[in-house]
Amino acid sequence: MNIDIVIPLLAATVQSGTPILYATLGEILTERSGTLNLGVEGMMIVGALGAFLTAMFTGSPTLAVLVGGLSASLLGSLHGLVCFHFMGNQVVSGLALTILGTGLANYLGTPFVGRSAPGFDPLRVPILENIPILGPILFRQDILVYASLLTAIGVWFLLTKTRWGLHIRAVGEHPEAARTTGLNVPLLRWSALVLGTFLAGVGGAYLSLAYTHLWTNNLTAGRGWIAVALVIFAFWRPGRAVFGAYLFGGVMAWQFRLQATGTTLPSSLLMMLPYALTVIALVMASRGRGVREAPAALGVNVEPAD
Repeated sequence: MNIDIVIPLLAATVQSGTPILYATLGEILTERSGTLNLGVEGMMIVGALGAFLTAMFTGSPTLAVLVGGLSASLLGSLHGLVCFHFMGNQVVSGLALTILGTGLANYLGTPFVGRSAPGFDPLRVPILENIPILGPILFRQDILVYASLLTAIGVWFLLTKTRWGLHIRAVGEHPEAARTTGLNVPLLRWSALVLGTFLAGVGGAYLSLAYTHLWTNNLTAGRGWIAVALVIFAFWRPGRAVFGAYLFGGVMAWQFRLQATGTTLPSSLLMMLPYALTVIALVMASRGRGVREAPAALGVNVEPAD
């Protein structure tokens, strides 16, 4: 394999890993507050459809990304209503929202299958794009790729350097103790959930506006589940999430190119590779310190204050 093949493959790896990165960062924010959200897959595809329809009818990709994020946040708010207000089971609620979001997107999106919408094209960064090897890989991408890297830094900064982030982490570890210090536990969990699901929606929007530029049913293809697994693989840390997202993105990009070369390997086997890697990552994380790094109150509901 020569450099002329490796560089386009690595550039495709970054592009393929970007929607997973957005969703993983959003899930890290949500889970750091102690809220388990298994509805990421449904929220991503709702965000993808909301963004696609907005771009198609308004011609504004920027507005479309905003609508995609808000669409996912709206679905995420249902999760908050069930878990924070009615004290429902977080696992059941998340799974139900995945089914609801996927079904809703397929029902509403079927008339638009195969249609295209304006989206984001590559935006070359002057000077930096000419850096050997690194330039073609990182600095000839679309603006949402650059924004995803800034988002990773932003999530790290929020969680480690701001008062809000420290409160979010305290609520995720010891919600009752946090409450005794005067923190508004439900409000903090709501804020993390809305922001986290917004990022999941942006990840979905990336798929329809930058990755494919068209709509098809089941567009997310399990990327939401990969994001949920990556949170464990990343030990709830944004920096490791970048590495994990590009690792899975690389596997996806590689299997598509391998199919294009006419390999004799069954296509179903190649398409299974990212999910097989997900299982391997989860097993490795569960045998290491991954589970021990989880927020202590993850998935635990807190009774509203009197």
